[in-house]
Amino acid sequence: MLFRSGFDPTFMPDKLFDFQKMLVEWSTRKGRGAVFADCGLGKTFIQLVWAENVARKTNGRVLILTPLSVSFQTVKEGEKIGVEAIQRREGIKAGDRIVVTNYERLHHFSPDDFQGVVCDESSILKNFDGQTRQAVTDFMRKRPYRLLCTATAAPNDYIELGTSSEAIGELGFADMVSRFFKKAEATTTRRHEHMSGVYRFRGHAERDFWRWVCSWARAMRRPTSPRCPCAVP
Repeated sequence: MLFRSGFDPTFMPDKLFDFQKMLVEWSTRKGRGAVFADCGLGKTFIQLVWAENVARKTNGRVLILTPLSVSFQTVKEGEKIGVEAIQRREGIKAGDRIVVTNYERLHHFSPDDFQGVVCDESSILKNFDGQTRQAVTDFMRKRPYRLLCTATAAPNDYIELGTSSEAIGELGFADMVSRFFKKAEATTTRRHEHMSGVYRFRGHAERDFWRWVCSWARAMRRPTSPRCPCAVP
């Protein structure tokens, strides 16, 4: 597989399990990707180590966006693996490298101050109103390194996969739909237009669709899963 803008990681704490190291290596080499790992598999460690590697490589900053009330927990998890992250609510300060804030505070930050962005629990993007979701997507679009992490990505929720793809710079939602899907029923409102149930795969498109998803995302339910996170169908 070709990696467009990534690099080999140089920071890898011993505390990480082998499967976590594999996901860090893949996402760092990829540069822009998504990790769909089930609850309890250590996504916070993965995104913090990814952020540390990007900060070291670029000598710049990384922003980690989290849901409300998760920011403090992310900072504490960083202390366990030697990653210094700091929580900010209203912009950066001199010396900041890895900054953690919640999605609702994004308007206090400038994308020009960061080389990388992490979206923790990225599945909530589809639940934001259009303006907030677009603001997050626009913020990430201008950064060379991007990572999405979530435990709840639904494999049959094509809308969520489309918004994820758009955020990391792959196909936009509309382009994804036009390439792989067709409407299974008529739509009358914009809200209805963004419901997964109104689409179905075009003829012979399902395999190509999942191969495309595998080009920018890795999924894992448990470390012993026969579907290795580094395997591509």
